[in-house]
Amino acid sequence: MHAGPMNQRHVVIVAYSGLQPLDTVGPFEVFAGATRVARMLGRPGGYHLTLASTTGEPVFAESGLGLCTVPLPIVGERIDTLVIPGGDQAQAARRDEALMSWIRAVAPRCRRVATVCTGAFVGAEAGLLDGRRVTTHWASAEQLASEFPALDVDADPIYIHDGKFWTSAGVTAGIDLALALVQDDLGTEVAQTVARWLVMFLHRPGGQTQFASPVWVPRAERSTVRAVQTLVEAAPRGDHRLPALAAAAAMSVRHFTRVFTAEVGETPGRFVERVRLEAARRDLETTNDTLDVIATNNGFGTAETLRRVFQRRLSVAPDSYRRRFRVVADERTTA
Repeated sequence: MHAGPMNQRHVVIVAYSGLQPLDTVGPFEVFAGATRVARMLGRPGGYHLTLASTTGEPVFAESGLGLCTVPLPIVGERIDTLVIPGGDQAQAARRDEALMSWIRAVAPRCRRVATVCTGAFVGAEAGLLDGRRVTTHWASAEQLASEFPALDVDADPIYIHDGKFWTSAGVTAGIDLALALVQDDLGTEVAQTVARWLVMFLHRPGGQTQFASPVWVPRAERSTVRAVQTLVEAAPRGDHRLPALAAAAAMSVRHFTRVFTAEVGETPGRFVERVRLEAARRDLETTNDTLDVIATNNGFGTAETLRRVFQRRLSVAPDSYRRRFRVVADERTTA
């Protein structure tokens, strides 16, 4: 039941009652999608996927979603990548002797072991992560460090790779981690194509902070403030100093600042910077323009300002971001 084609890597995702469904289904879909993309591109390999539990019976996620599983593979079976998701009941999973014994038995033979979110507690309980630099969901990082002082816990990155062990932050970060594993196995083009199919903003570098700006912001209730948001988004390089924005909303600077911050959740200046950052990210992905040109076109003025904003907001330099996300286009133009 578990044996896949000889050229496919066997990925086993551990399931238990109370797991976080996206921690599980997200990576599963990435690996499945990568297999389809590799086949479409005529590339060898891909993945054979197993969602397994100690009983082989359906398990119910913390949201109530039911997931069908098979019994955990026998200890002697070859497993390429072991994935341990997190969830509300990750702490209970640590006390499941059958599960923990199986993980301790098979993990040394796996090429890779990955934990998602609070799955790091399960990996740590199994003794897999001692002496490793690891991450988990920011809300659980302090507890992880306290309970397992042999771990070097860093709450900031989306995912961390240390030896054969990969750990990630919560929920959607598991998708980023899985995409990184796919890129490591099958190349950037496959990983990027899967990301586009999932309608993701590609996949985020592991070093990017968990607190990086999202690609969306709340819309204001007041039509005048929404109009200002639209104005900024339509022309990131425009004159978006505070007096100009307040005038566009027909408000005093003080009143506009108070209303905008209350309705949008950040100051006008932070909003403008966020919009300009997203526009610069798109330019880095889709153009060969220099950093100076991109900075000017998106209202940053200088490349140095652009670099500072990237580092502060995303914990990655624009040059590094471009090298990662322009690879696919560059490969196609030189093929």
